[in-house]
Amino acid sequence: MDARRIPYKSEFDAIGAFDVLEHIPEDSVALAQMFRALKPGGKVLITVPQHAWLWSTADDYAHHRRRYRRHEMRAKLEAAGFHIVTATSFVALLLPVLLASRLRQRGPVETFDPITELRMGRPLDRTLEKFMTAERWLIRRSVKFPVGGSLLVVAEKPRAG
Repeated sequence: MDARRIPYKSEFDAIGAFDVLEHIPEDSVALAQMFRALKPGGKVLITVPQHAWLWSTADDYAHHRRRYRRHEMRAKLEAAGFHIVTATSFVALLLPVLLASRLRQRGPVETFDPITELRMGRPLDRTLEKFMTAERWLIRRSVKFPVGGSLLVVAEKPRAG
């Protein structure tokens, strides 16, 4: 379905848009459509890539239109009518590793190999997984990270007055 033309009104309790909005030129239109499709009190769960300074060939390869700043995402959600419930960055503990990887992969999109980051070997993969597990544990305990490779926002459509 085209997120800019959601054919529902007050239909859903929750909508998830996980790494979607950065691909849509009219992301504000998509947010307004999600708002319309939610029941009052319904929630939207959104993840987007964060920080323009992390832009790399990986973003070009993935056809991203943008990386978001936290205040920009909040402003777009609020303009669509949403109330922010919570927001946190994630891939925060591994941000230095992500930055190093992105800097190393700069270059023409034609020579970009999207599998490079997956060829790290089992021991390193397990180590990185432990960092992400620790981060998930902290987020579940309401720790909010100010920076990270991605941003998670939960927002709610207000209930009628």
